[in-house]
Amino acid sequence: MSFFGPPKPVLSPCIGICKLDARGLCEGCHRSGDEIARWLGMTDAERRHLMNDVLPLRTILPPAS
Repeated sequence: MSFFGPPKPVLSPCIGICKLDARGLCEGCHRSGDEIARWLGMTDAERRHLMNDVLPLRTILPPAS
């Protein structure tokens, strides 16, 4: 038994602004179309990596022109 209880699932970063920009990234959550499609099949480790390591870097990239 864990002191902190069972791990919580990693929730989707979707905020309901579902439009891909010129780079192919969602304007709302910054995921690629492939990442959006694969989300339900990803492990929690893959989701955490995407949320903690990949997506924050994409928010600092200049928008596609």
